[in-house]
Amino acid sequence: MNFPEISNLKTTLQQRRQKLAQQFPDKALLWSGCAPSRNFPANTFPFRASSHFLYFAGLSLENAVIELDNGKLTLFMDNPSAEMILWAGEQPTRQEIAATIGADAAYPLSELENYHAPAATIALPHPAIYQQQCQCLQREIPQPWQAQGKDLALIHAIINLRLCHDNSAIAQIRQAAEVSMQAHKAGMEATQPGKTEAEIRAAMEQVIMAHDQSCAYGSVVTVHGEVLHNHDYSHTLQENDLVLADVGAESPGGFASDITRTWPVNGEFSPTQREIYDLVLSAHDACIEAVAPGAEFQDIHWKAATILTEGLVDLGILQGNVSNLVAQDAHAIFFPHGVGHLLGLDVHDMEDLGDLAGYAPGRTRSNRFGLGNLRLDRALQTGMAVTIEPGFYQVPALLERAKTQEPYQDMINWNQLAQFSDVRGIRIEDDVMVTSDGAETLTTSVPCQREQIEQLCQSG
Repeated sequence: MNFPEISNLKTTLQQRRQKLAQQFPDKALLWSGCAPSRNFPANTFPFRASSHFLYFAGLSLENAVIELDNGKLTLFMDNPSAEMILWAGEQPTRQEIAATIGADAAYPLSELENYHAPAATIALPHPAIYQQQCQCLQREIPQPWQAQGKDLALIHAIINLRLCHDNSAIAQIRQAAEVSMQAHKAGMEATQPGKTEAEIRAAMEQVIMAHDQSCAYGSVVTVHGEVLHNHDYSHTLQENDLVLADVGAESPGGFASDITRTWPVNGEFSPTQREIYDLVLSAHDACIEAVAPGAEFQDIHWKAATILTEGLVDLGILQGNVSNLVAQDAHAIFFPHGVGHLLGLDVHDMEDLGDLAGYAPGRTRSNRFGLGNLRLDRALQTGMAVTIEPGFYQVPALLERAKTQEPYQDMINWNQLAQFSDVRGIRIEDDVMVTSDGAETLTTSVPCQREQIEQLCQSG
């Protein structure tokens, strides 16, 4: 195990624990988890610790538990076995790890068998780990979105800390974003007709791997941009296709980036692709301009919806009064997701907690078409990192439903829409940090201006 190079790691972790103690002075136990097996126990998927554990422990330690008690940290984990050393090489000892993260004490994992103090925790999805949690604390532990009592109080305290990033977290998000931007440039330069999506994905992910980082989520690299999370990479790139690439790196300390760009396979957008791309870009730019402390994220979502609707009316695709169209969610036929989400130790940060993090207290997810997919409904605060990612998609299932369902069938000029058949999906996504006087876009060195994208594609 190599420790990631994180500046002032011990100091940062101690500060986080002290801040937690101010909001939650009681005992808490957080499990790191273990790698899930693929077909048989010794063949495991890559391990990545629970983000709540990682936030306070700093290292992705497998089969470890930390106790947080009024600012102090106790580490429970076993020393590496002889068999582990045989197969994986020398590993740091428990005491060496404890010194690295500034733990106040460290014990073997077996000591948890004698742990009888009441403590709060957050349930993990791995069945074996969940069973350990219940056995250790001698109670059934509810899922995070159903938590009550001290468990819920712990969750709210962690949310309050993780919503706004400290300097260490911001530095790591920047680090991941820098590598992601290089990956996107590599993807544009590698694109040409006759290659497969898999080849473009490989060109992008090799940049991430070469920087000793990992992907923060399953990469989307597709000519079928209308499939929002498409993980099929088998299609051959055709002359008039668009590539939609949603690819982001994760820093060694676990912080994510999340970038989407859309570019033409032949190096030049067609007239119809140009019209839609510029419309999506105008919504993207206006939404980033609206990011500031105190701004309501749902208002930013509606800004994107309104700009897209206005543009689609101007292009003759939607027909009717813009305000009425937005009120009836006509835009969601082409823009069915939210305009962005929290970004941090998870790409959709803290979504393992249900809507407790994404939605401010007292707010609940809407059942409206489109708005129900909004992942963040809070007033923005300095230190938050969010994505801004408007898009346009021709999803066959949604269009077919609109053709047969009132009132949408008369809101669309179907003959005009048919003129844009070479636009399956366009999304433009950047990572934005909320600052004290507005916002900083962290991902500007990979261009989103159409002419600059064409230049990058043609340079390859």
